[in-house]
Amino acid sequence: MADTALATPAANRAVLRLPEFRAMLLATVCSTLAGRAVALTVAYQLYQLTRNPLTLGLLGLVEAIPALSLALLGGVVADRNDRRRILLITTGLEVACSGLFFLYAPHAATLGYVPILALIFLLGTARGFSEPALPAFEAQVVPRELLLRASAWQSSAWQAAAILGPTLGGVLYAAVGARGSYLFAAVLYALALACLAYVKAKPRPAFTPGEPVWQSVKEGLAFVVQRQVLVGSMALDLFSVLFGGAVALLPVFASDILRVGPQGLGILVAAPSIGALAVMLYATRRPPGQGAGRTLLLAVAGFGVCMLVFGLSRNFYLSVAALVAAGLFDGISMVIRKATLRLKAPDHMRGRVSAVSSMFIGASNELGAFESGLAASWLGTARSVWAGGIVTLLVVGMTATLAPELRAMDLTDIAEDRQG
Repeated sequence: MADTALATPAANRAVLRLPEFRAMLLATVCSTLAGRAVALTVAYQLYQLTRNPLTLGLLGLVEAIPALSLALLGGVVADRNDRRRILLITTGLEVACSGLFFLYAPHAATLGYVPILALIFLLGTARGFSEPALPAFEAQVVPRELLLRASAWQSSAWQAAAILGPTLGGVLYAAVGARGSYLFAAVLYALALACLAYVKAKPRPAFTPGEPVWQSVKEGLAFVVQRQVLVGSMALDLFSVLFGGAVALLPVFASDILRVGPQGLGILVAAPSIGALAVMLYATRRPPGQGAGRTLLLAVAGFGVCMLVFGLSRNFYLSVAALVAAGLFDGISMVIRKATLRLKAPDHMRGRVSAVSSMFIGASNELGAFESGLAASWLGTARSVWAGGIVTLLVVGMTATLAPELRAMDLTDIAEDRQG
């Protein structure tokens, strides 16, 4: 998975010796923990208010609408302005929203659920601008020769915090109630804000003054479409999650197919994250290098095989093993995709390229859950999952055929792509 020159302990220590990178890493941990804790607390409190599962579905939709619709604009903003300032503003908005949740919590029964949805919309708006700016700013903080390792560390930190965040939110809700959970999240967001403030401002990207926003958006889209390594890696993520994902159907497997109840469901939900975190931690020591494109294709194919096995399995332990392996393969592809975005886009394009990537990921996550439910209603739950695994394998084959540059991609070459 790695080039020998990039896999030395000295290189590992070099990136962790960078004070600004350590600050960015801590900011990632704090903000992700806070975001996942808030998401769980909001969902539980909302259900306590309404007792209607439909309102829980509204939460994801209300956040996704601004996050996805503003992503391309956010990419242009990130490529024209001080990315650090964008992150300070959006993280400050997250602190403010957590504080407003704290003030709202004791009056929830009186005020109803509309304020919750309004604050979630604001958080989605912040996400629409922060997601393109964050990877672009990270690439300015870390020297290019250390970007692969830095990307692996960031992915590992995010994954670990994403696993612990909901648990933290649940423990806090049980111990100190919704208000205490929101207050703790506000403190974590404030710590993330302080870490970002510690990092010095970097030069603004070069751009053409007076260029219309839509022209900048079109340039960003054209840059991605014209490069097989970018559009191919994004398409692999989109279609593998869209057709091969099974997360939305895990409650059905736990209840009706494997018959393991809510305790078994918790294990099934955690299994992919365990695999993903394990491979991301490994990548901090041996980041992807030579043959990264081939490794990416094999990883997505492995993910498809795991979904095929999971869909056919009627044994709980085999199903858990398939999900752990699926998470492992997905972790490999995530590390390679993030490194590709940082290394294969020039600085003045990184915001827009990251915006396109976030739209692919957002679309795959949001539409994937819908597709899973629709396919399950047509084909049956188990059949829809193993059929999705087969479709994923077909997508990998098509991508390998149509995108030879992706197949031959090598991330050991740190020369910046300045075309476009």
